[in-house]
Amino acid sequence: MQKHLTRQQQLHLRKQLDEATCHELSLRIQQRLVAAECFCSAETLALYSPINNEVHTDNLLAIARSQGKKVCYPRVAGDGLQFVAIESLAELQPGAFGVAEPIGDQQLDAQMIDLLVVPGVAFDQDGFRLGYGKGFYDRELSRMAQSTVSVGLCYEFQLCDSLPIEEHDQQLDYVVTETQLIPCRKDTAG
Repeated sequence: MQKHLTRQQQLHLRKQLDEATCHELSLRIQQRLVAAECFCSAETLALYSPINNEVHTDNLLAIARSQGKKVCYPRVAGDGLQFVAIESLAELQPGAFGVAEPIGDQQLDAQMIDLLVVPGVAFDQDGFRLGYGKGFYDRELSRMAQSTVSVGLCYEFQLCDSLPIEEHDQQLDYVVTETQLIPCRKDTAG
C-alpha cells in the first residue's frame, strides 16, 4: 500500500511541472550525467523515452551520437524489454503503454550495454526506485552484465528518504538530479 500511495503522490507532483521547468531541469540533469565518468567511458548506452514529465533524454542521445556512441531504446516484448539501436528520435513511434519505442530491427544483446539510463516515479539515495509497477526495468537490471552501470534520472523532489523494498527490486549504481550525482553502491561510491 505504501508503494501505491508514494507512486500517486510523486506522479501528482511531477504532473504539476510546467513545460519550461521540465525542460530546464531535464537539461541540467542530462548535463550532470554527460560530465560523469560512467557516461564518458560508455560505448553503448540505453536510454528511455520520457512520458508524463519524466526527465528528458534527448540531449543524451544527441551528445552520445556526436561522440560516436551506440544508443539503443527499449521495446516491450512480452514481460521483458528488447534494446534496439537507433540514430535519431525519428526512429521511435508510440508502442506499449503509449511510450515511444524503436521501430527498427537492430536489436542489441543487453549484455553489451555499458550504461543503462532508467526512468522512475521515485528514487532513494540508496539507488532503489519506484516505477509504474510492471517490473520491466527490475527484470532487465537483474539480467544485465555486472559491468553495466545503471543510472536513474530524477528531479530533486522525486528523491525520498526511503522506499519500500521488495525482493525483486534492483539497486541502481547512481541517481542523478539537477543538483547532484549520487553514488548508490559501496563499490561505486567515490
